[in-house]
Amino acid sequence: MAHAYTPGLKVTEKLLVQKHRILPLKGEVIVNVGDHVSPEDVVARTHLPGNVVPLNVANKLGIPPEDMAEVMVIKEGEAIKEGEAIAIKRAFIKWFSSSCNATIDGTLESISSVTGQVLQRGEPIPVEVKAYLKGKVVEVIPDEGVVVSCMASFIQGIFGIGGETFGTLQMAVPDNTTVLEANLISDDMAGKVIVGGSLVTADAINKAIKVGVRGIVVGGFDDKDLRDFLGYDIGVAITGSEEIGVTLVVTEGFGQINMALKTFELLKEHEGQMVCINGATQIRAGVIRPEVVIPKEDQEVSESEKDASPVEGLTTGSPVRVIRHPYFGRLGKVSDLPAPLHQLESESKARILEVEFEDGHKAIVPRANVETIESK
Repeated sequence: MAHAYTPGLKVTEKLLVQKHRILPLKGEVIVNVGDHVSPEDVVARTHLPGNVVPLNVANKLGIPPEDMAEVMVIKEGEAIKEGEAIAIKRAFIKWFSSSCNATIDGTLESISSVTGQVLQRGEPIPVEVKAYLKGKVVEVIPDEGVVVSCMASFIQGIFGIGGETFGTLQMAVPDNTTVLEANLISDDMAGKVIVGGSLVTADAINKAIKVGVRGIVVGGFDDKDLRDFLGYDIGVAITGSEEIGVTLVVTEGFGQINMALKTFELLKEHEGQMVCINGATQIRAGVIRPEVVIPKEDQEVSESEKDASPVEGLTTGSPVRVIRHPYFGRLGKVSDLPAPLHQLESESKARILEVEFEDGHKAIVPRANVETIESK
């Protein structure tokens, strides 16, 4: 049978999902292997060093830097409080003495007799890593973090913004072709992850934020609305750190594109269940896809599922999405995978495949112009 590999998105009813929850610096892991966790549970914590704020003491007191040791009343490593004197230039008459006060709370990190400056280190910044998934801790990495695992329905998107969140899944539209507009968003959607159809408007996103919706999963989004909404253009760097009040996962692409029927039906089937989503996206090396994870409660992972081999690649019958003109966004399945190189209209040669679209129409498409929709 003809066979080829091409990258693609996963849309599957059942998948073993494992997430490494790692601290940015070594710290304390507060759960154990076998513990059951929820998305909001803290699994590890640490403290980041506070910000450094320089202070030119010599300049403020009008002394040469080499006299720093004579005026300092706080030593290196000692605690400081904002407004507290850390250096005093004493005069014969008390009222003519002058002082230099700390500008932050923290510690005095260093004193320089060369520059006349001191470095103030702010209070340590607490950092907590949460489980993100509802699942089970299957591995503890000492002082660093854990691996959380669960069986779940899993959907990868094309693009997203906003970070990790969770909520009850609610359908906001009747079908995968309906545009999610502001009038379809109601107050009872607060704290939920809602599903749209072919497009979500900027007005709908703004209303969702106002209502308190935690996440939106939709087929398409207008790139002009994206820039107006964020206030800047998205580059090739990773998204996911935007603090906009809602997480957006786009499953198909930019513009008005119907959400794939399989994706929409999978989401609809799990309406009312808890869903975990993450809009983080990176399209350069080290690709990161936005995702929708619907944990399956009380389902243990069998040995066969642990050892299951990944999807092998593109074969006849594989579901695909065309990702370039002139069939951009259309869904179909591979009907043929000819081995020889094929000359394209541009007169270049490339490996191609024949795809049969949902309406029965067939077309020849370069293999580089499609992505698989991996499912199980």
